[in-house]
Amino acid sequence: MDFRRILALVAVLAAAVACTPPAEPPASTTGGRGATALPRDIEKLVGPADRDAALQSYVDRVGQRIVTAAGLSGGYRFLVLDSPVANAHAVQSYVFVTRGLLALLENEAELAAAVGHELGHLVQRHAAQRARVRQGVLDAAVQAAATSGSVNVGRSVAQDGLLALRRYSREQELEADRLALAYIVKAGYPGSAMASLIDRLRRQSALEAQIMGESPDIGDRPSASSTHPAPMERTSAIEALPLAKAPGDSNQKGYFAAINGMSVDDPPSEGFIRGRSFLHPVLRIAFTAPPGFRLFNESDGVLAVNRERSLMGFSCLSTPVTGPLDEWMRNRLKPTPTDIQTLEINGAEAAIGARPRGSDTGLGQARYVAVRQGGRVCNFAMVSEGVDQDRQIAAMIASARTFRTLSAAEAAALQPYRLRIVSPAGSTPASLAAYMPYPDLKMERLLVLNAAQSPAELGSRAQIKVIEP
Repeated sequence: MDFRRILALVAVLAAAVACTPPAEPPASTTGGRGATALPRDIEKLVGPADRDAALQSYVDRVGQRIVTAAGLSGGYRFLVLDSPVANAHAVQSYVFVTRGLLALLENEAELAAAVGHELGHLVQRHAAQRARVRQGVLDAAVQAAATSGSVNVGRSVAQDGLLALRRYSREQELEADRLALAYIVKAGYPGSAMASLIDRLRRQSALEAQIMGESPDIGDRPSASSTHPAPMERTSAIEALPLAKAPGDSNQKGYFAAINGMSVDDPPSEGFIRGRSFLHPVLRIAFTAPPGFRLFNESDGVLAVNRERSLMGFSCLSTPVTGPLDEWMRNRLKPTPTDIQTLEINGAEAAIGARPRGSDTGLGQARYVAVRQGGRVCNFAMVSEGVDQDRQIAAMIASARTFRTLSAAEAAALQPYRLRIVSPAGSTPASLAAYMPYPDLKMERLLVLNAAQSPAELGSRAQIKVIEP
């Protein structure tokens, strides 16, 4: 799948607006009590913190252990974000890891390596350095264009400078790896955790590519346009350092105790993906994507994508809509849709319209469907191109017609999937994989979750991670 083309298609879905967050705070996703408050400007950048106070305390203790051992100063805080996507990043004096990353890691040492890497970026002020270099590139491009009188000359200077900036960013990533290695060894963790962390992330990226039908090695291919070095390059650089062989305690037992029972789903306030279905227990809405589509959930909506260059965006309006939906569609969406018609979807008022073919998108057909649900209006925005676009559009319209209101009992029954630590004794790898509540690649998901190379390896362990529906 050409993701650059996907981004172009996504731009056509700009008419879709954000889902309204529920007025009440979301329920805890892990059963812990209390919440970790973030400054509003930081939360807008990274999303909400997870509400499990015990998990937050554990991660902060690991981070503070590194800070103390490395002799760092600066009042750093280490927090878990309420997201199932495996990621870590740093903003100001905050270091963040997601629930998705915690589920992927095998022990406390790998967690220490992840937060140590982000600390390295903060200590070296890498973000500020990149900003200065980027501004220098833009200034040089403007100066070159003004001096030469040619926009093309300025564009060439900018392109060369941005490629150099990407190489500079890759060097910063390698520097953060080296610093993290030194930090975790000083804190008593094994140096091998740095390389194993990179391998966890590499295998997760390969699995995600496989889920989307891409080649699993796509993330290993070096690219001049990438801001990050390839995983193999990072691993080779780390393993060449003497500290990579330093001994230490990984504390897998303590780590497994901390993450046992943790949600691996989106927060209930953002809804759940179950195969091709999206179900929102708070808004009490649901729909099913067409066959061949994958769903991706974000706080501001849902995106369904297939390999035939078709996308469907779903979101809900943040303000009430008065008057007929066909009138709203005619007055609200730009360019104004054509062929607007009214209809009912599962007893609810709805309207459908087409994006004008002469609107210069160059991206095939687009359709919009709006559905009223109580006092709320939700949108489907659909885009397709290629020889099969008529059939793809028809399939997405049929998907919009599956939109319905969940009953109170259905909404109450929806619970997030959870990570559980279990003994594999008495089970076969096949039965453990069959337990995974996903529609495909069950064994592959189980192996990546447990950093195992083969099914036989699972049975030799005292404890493994599984996902429980």
